[in-house]
Amino acid sequence: MFKFKRTIHPKSVMFAVEYEDGRIGYLVVEGHGGPGEDYLATSIAKEQQAAGLLPEGTITRIKRVR
Repeated sequence: MFKFKRTIHPKSVMFAVEYEDGRIGYLVVEGHGGPGEDYLATSIAKEQQAAGLLPEGTITRIKRVR
């Protein structure tokens, strides 16, 4: 008997990162959960700033885009 193996594809979510000086950057989080986990995007954005993947500056708002 043949059994189907379901492959789970991680869900990616895009966030707009707004800075104090008006700039907007974008952050994509792979494998992100539902909207209830959006608060995690703040710590991920700070980690990516430290790694040089997001521009430096004071982040004022992070908003889910898709």
